Amino acid sequence: MYTENRDFTYKSILQSLAFLEVIHGAVGIMPSGVLLPLMQWGGRTHFLFAIVRRISEVQELPLKTTFVAWGVSEAIRYSHYALYCIGSSPKWITLIRYNAFIVLYPIGVFPGEMWLMYQVLLFIKEENLYADSLPFSYYYFVLLLLFCYPFLWLKLYLHLFKQRRSKLGKQDKKKRS
Repeated sequence: MYTENRDFTYKSILQSLAFLEVIHGAVGIMPSGVLLPLMQWGGRTHFLFAIVRRISEVQELPLKTTFVAWGVSEAIRYSHYALYCIGSSPKWITLIRYNAFIVLYPIGVFPGEMWLMYQVLLFIKEENLYADSLPFSYYYFVLLLLFCYPFLWLKLYLHLFKQRRSKLGKQDKKKRS
């Protein structure tokens, strides 16, 4: 059953605004590209809107781990972006930005998004969730998504390590010069 929760309303607004990162990558404001930010935005948006906001029973589960991991990682990342745009980001913020994801990203995805989607599978099947609005079984969609999630996540995670090597490697070269 759908219930409105002010806390989720704020998270929903912020998650919707996160689509700006995809647009910024598409028009070249940020060098992030489009595909990987779109994958991350799509995964989080599905999780928040289709699962958390729609299923009130989920809202009673421990979601803090996921939202704290998301929030901390975004606060670090956007602080770095903002400081980078106005001049330069202090070295310590750059180090945090390119190292914090190593812990935060797996925490947000595995004990967060994936575990919760797994826990609601039976509910989705019993309630035949979204049967009136989708031309396919949402239950099987979530099963397929759970199967694909680790592979999609690994692509994003490895990309973050490439970015880390690229950005922190430049700093090491500057130090040696």
